[in-house]
Amino acid sequence: MAWHDTGVRGALAILSALFVISGCGNQQDALPQPMTTNFLALGDSYTIGESVEPSERWPVHLAKVLRERGVKVDDPMIIARTGWTTDELSAAMDQAKVDGQRFELVTLLIGVNDQYRGRSVEAYRPQFEAMLKRAIKLAGDRPSHVIVLSIPDWGVTPFAASSRRDPAQVGREIDAFNRVNRELALAAGARYVDVTPISRGSATQPAALLAADGLHPSGTMYAQWAGLALEQAEQGMRSK
Repeated sequence: MAWHDTGVRGALAILSALFVISGCGNQQDALPQPMTTNFLALGDSYTIGESVEPSERWPVHLAKVLRERGVKVDDPMIIARTGWTTDELSAAMDQAKVDGQRFELVTLLIGVNDQYRGRSVEAYRPQFEAMLKRAIKLAGDRPSHVIVLSIPDWGVTPFAASSRRDPAQVGREIDAFNRVNRELALAAGARYVDVTPISRGSATQPAALLAADGLHPSGTMYAQWAGLALEQAEQGMRSK
């Protein structure tokens, strides 16, 4: 009888231990797993990386350095094409049916082709504002998760010289467009990264900072843009 009681107690102890182990396993399974950061990059030739390899695009550089800093980030979803104006980017987003999705990080760089085609700053303002609002919506109505980049100054490039465009005039127009996108971005609570000074460095370092087409940035310049955007991206993703 004593042996039987001991056996029963032993069996119950084993079953109890198994339940505890099983319960711990279930609790572990229920713990939230780290999520990757989905990243949407909106723009034109500067975002799609005209004349450089896909790995050299600035959003790809940014994703790479974020991973090096321990951020689990997906490869960027890029909606961009060479030559797009602000309204053409908006139409492309309609076609991509991107509305309704939610991204942890959204970047926006648009306007150079509005300037290149001779459109006015006054026409650019409402179109950019509408695009910015759309970007914020895609970031889950969290403006701090949106980064606006300034428009680079292509007036300093060999392409501008060959097309007989006045570099000083191009620079003044780019500055006017950038005053608009900066003002609207900061007023909305979005983050702003000024890459225009880096772009103007290509006047003295074309071999290093420009692609072979003599107009678009090289991978080296794009890496510098990503370096500027890195802190803003990290701060934005930490915010609610």
